[in-house]
Amino acid sequence: MIEAIANLLKVLNSETKPGQISLALCLAMIAGFTPVLCPHNLLVLLLVLVLRVNLSAFLLGWAFFSGVAYLLDPLFHRIGLGILTAPALTALWTGWYNTALFRLDRLNNTVVMGSLLFSLAAFIPAFFLFNLLIRRYRDHLLAWVRKSKLMKALEASKFYSVYQSVSGWRGGAA
Repeated sequence: MIEAIANLLKVLNSETKPGQISLALCLAMIAGFTPVLCPHNLLVLLLVLVLRVNLSAFLLGWAFFSGVAYLLDPLFHRIGLGILTAPALTALWTGWYNTALFRLDRLNNTVVMGSLLFSLAAFIPAFFLFNLLIRRYRDHLLAWVRKSKLMKALEASKFYSVYQSVSGWRGGAA
């Protein structure tokens, strides 16, 4: 776990474009909020491997959003229940349920449908939010963090030695 956090700090402090990190986190949000064994997660994984996104950010984001998903399951259930029981969409769901992909993806499950719709709706706002937060961190917090007393204490710890070995920083060079 310490190495994973060190990798995330390395990514945030590196010259990696914020858009690459943001896209990785947004794809991780889809994969983390929805159940692991759904076919649409294979598509997400394919996108991660094909697009130029940061794999460390994706893996850490996936772990984070998987944990948050358990807290949001009641919300996902309400969203899925609302969309699956909407009278205007009954014919659509009936037709789709008769296809193998819809049943294989378990989109008739309220939590699966709700989590997928929630993550897709939050994708673009989250991308811009993550992008803004990464830029703000790099512009305002990074220099302050490097000079803080907490950072000086961390430099003496095992965590910092792991961070240095992962990031390639020697002697605090930027």
